[in-house]
Parts: sequence; C-alpha cells; structure tokens
Amino acid sequence: MKTNLIRILCVCLISIAHTAFAAGATPAGLWKSIDDKTDKPRSLIRITENNGEYSAVIEKGLLATDTGEAVCDKCTDERKGKRIVGMTIVSGIKQKGDNFEGGEILDPENGKTYRCKMKLDSTGNKLEVRGFIGISLFGRSQVWTREE
Repeated sequence: MKTNLIRILCVCLISIAHTAFAAGATPAGLWKSIDDKTDKPRSLIRITENNGEYSAVIEKGLLATDTGEAVCDKCTDERKGKRIVGMTIVSGIKQKGDNFEGGEILDPENGKTYRCKMKLDSTGNKLEVRGFIGISLFGRSQVWTREE
C-alpha cells in the first residue's frame, strides 16, 4: 500500500514537472531544419525573441553544395540578391497559447513568403514549422530539431 502511494506521488510529480517545462518552453535557440521532401538536414537556424516577437536567421547551410555564397535571386523584397546565410527567414511570430503564430516565413528556394505558425512538441526538442497561404490547411510543414 505504501509503495503504491509512493509510485502515485512520483508519477504526479513527474507529470507536474513536465507540464511546467512545456508551459515555459519557447522556440528560442538553434534548430536544425529537415527538408520535408528529402528528410535530410538542410540548415541551422537561430530563433531569437525580442519583446515577445520571434524571428529566425539562417546560420549555416548543411548540404554538401552549401558554400555560404548562395544568394536569394528569386526574392522580390529587400532580400533579393542577399546571401541566404545570415538572412532573416521568419519574422513577426508571437506566442498564442501553446502555439507561436502571426508572422511569416520566407522560402529562399522560390523567394515566396508565407504565413507561418510553429508548435513545440511536449519535450521542447522538436518544432513543427508550418508555412501556408490563407488558412493553415493550404501549406506544408517541416519538423526542426533543437541543437541547443
């Protein structure tokens, strides 16, 4: 009986600690993006928070062909012709409950921007990043893994 009570208390404490961690987790940090078409690591992306707003910058390309010299020649805004490494690709994301949304994401391969939302998994080590047009149903997702 006493052993069962201890087990129940341990499970409750672990559950409370897990919930507290998940509630305080943010996407800020270094992430490895995984290409949704090839399932191969694509780049390292740093997400930072400033006054409740999150943005992301590409720190390094991970493909064998990435030299760091590639530019976004298909971009149509101020990023046109700028190096992709060092480029801000996500901006304007804010926390809304368990989600992070309200901003936009740039796909440097086609130069288009999309609405964006993000959601951390329960461990805080995987981030689902969804770019979409109009409503979230019309888009695609990538899962990024936390590097630090």
